[in-house]
Amino acid sequence: QLTHFSALQHQNEPPTCSAVIKTIDHDQVQTFSQPEPASNSEKTAVKFKPLLHISDGCHPANGDCNYPDVGGQVYSRSNWYKDKWAIVYARYFPKGAEFVLNHVKGHRHIWSHAIVWTDSPNPDASVILGVSLSIPTGYEKEVPPKAKYIEGEETVKLDSYVDYWVGNQSLSFTRKWGKTKREQLTDEARDSLGMFDFQPESSQVNVAMPLKNGVFLSNLRETYPKTEGLDT
Repeated sequence: QLTHFSALQHQNEPPTCSAVIKTIDHDQVQTFSQPEPASNSEKTAVKFKPLLHISDGCHPANGDCNYPDVGGQVYSRSNWYKDKWAIVYARYFPKGAEFVLNHVKGHRHIWSHAIVWTDSPNPDASVILGVSLSIPTGYEKEVPPKAKYIEGEETVKLDSYVDYWVGNQSLSFTRKWGKTKREQLTDEARDSLGMFDFQPESSQVNVAMPLKNGVFLSNLRETYPKTEGLDT
């Protein structure tokens, strides 16, 4: 489910509500209804939404890991950065796989994200310039992405797997066909995602919501593939 976290929300905007954050069990997650995207930034985010194939590790599901009836949770946030239109797609996993001392164990909460760099928020005229993927050791960048990883010149194909060298769940480019859905958040749900502490006590993995204020712009700075030829 693709959710527009807030394409027009500025980096330093405070939360729009002060409601107390309430949590639910991971198997109680329900989707939001999907209104049609209205702004150009929302339409462009839908246009370039990635496909995700799961080859190993946990699924972004509500409890049934292999065949979820609700589907995963995907959120997007967009903004200009160095004259490029960057769309961050963040996928939430209620459970994360972690490989420690030759044993696979799990922990609550994990976020993975991909940044699609385009030339414009205009959904009718924009093209993909590059893609940055979050991995346990930093970011993998492709400028431009290879044709074998793109479906129809618009859709990046990604794979989620457990990287046993570093012990965490990770993203990579793939030729395999994945899945995608979309939804829309309420203001209260978006603010709760931005304020909630996802860091699991039982894991050394750093878990942060990629679209929250204080993290979003930092991710753009860190992932901008300037050495790969995106600057003109």
